[in-house]
Amino acid sequence: MSTTPNDTIRYGIIGSGMMGVEHILNLNAVDGTVVTALADPHQASLDAGVAAADEKVATFTDYQDLLDSGLCDALVIASPNMTHVDVVSDALETDHHMLIEKPLCTTVDDCKLVLDKASDHQGVIWVGLEYRYMPPVTALIDEVHSGTVGKVHMVAIREHRFPFLEKVGDWNRFSRNTGGTLVEKTCHYFDLMTHITQAKPVRVFASGGQSVNHLDESYDGQTPDILDNAFVIVDFDSGARGLLDLNMFAEATFNQEELSVVGDKGKVESLIPEHIMRIGRRGEHDIGDVEVRNVHDDSVGHVGFHHGSSFIEHTKLRDAIMNGTEPEVTLADGLLSVAVGAAAHLSIDEGRAVTLDEIL
Repeated sequence: MSTTPNDTIRYGIIGSGMMGVEHILNLNAVDGTVVTALADPHQASLDAGVAAADEKVATFTDYQDLLDSGLCDALVIASPNMTHVDVVSDALETDHHMLIEKPLCTTVDDCKLVLDKASDHQGVIWVGLEYRYMPPVTALIDEVHSGTVGKVHMVAIREHRFPFLEKVGDWNRFSRNTGGTLVEKTCHYFDLMTHITQAKPVRVFASGGQSVNHLDESYDGQTPDILDNAFVIVDFDSGARGLLDLNMFAEATFNQEELSVVGDKGKVESLIPEHIMRIGRRGEHDIGDVEVRNVHDDSVGHVGFHHGSSFIEHTKLRDAIMNGTEPEVTLADGLLSVAVGAAAHLSIDEGRAVTLDEIL
């Protein structure tokens, strides 16, 4: 299998549930890509994927048959979290390019196993931490990396949102399947903190619990055990600090995500879905008087669930495949985002600060 700059990249989707369909809809809008095959053991999910695809697609109930089909150049792996280690390991036995939905795996050990297996893989492997590409977030990152705030000292991220959605078989109701809320959901934010600070996380302290959501649900006699609120503090080797404020019973809100970065020269913040970025420069601005920008990306061909970030991610992945360049979001990034989440869960369980060295 090979692709050249003049080829259309043929994609196979492994896992055509909610996120698999989201990827299909984005790929429909990306020039130079076509979805040619789907694999999912759940017939309703296969049917949803077929309905979403622009072209006629081959369908498989066993992903190995898709891997062996010769119908694809690239894969999107969007199967349930707990399946990633096996699906990705098998995919690495082929020469397919791939995008792996977050989290990379549910445990640090499984992530390490994948990194080891991928050491000599020739295809582009991209981890789906697409929050980097939400236009207001990208604008914030660009401002920070251009020096607007000076040396970064604090990164604060708030997500106040709705509870976890229903998934096939209710697999996402249990931490053993998801990796836990601070792996499943917030690996995005730990990746953002690391990317924004350009520093290494070294210590994590967290407090969290399951206070409201899913407490009245039962599956085979078991009550869901997924956290629905937490504060997580992350210390970086640069001296910067990160704070995550997560609440998953706060849908009665205006902005779902609020990000702020403060350095010795000023502050930048982005608000989503308000799509506003505020820039304050010390010595130029004051409280209540800062620069305000509306941030949009007119190149986005499909807005989707995450404000166009998946479309931008797929255009960048397409370019990396066609040009033979390195992925912007690597397996190492995926591992680190899971490690911080795992450290946060351990911190909550044991009531202490946890170093990344313990986890890694």
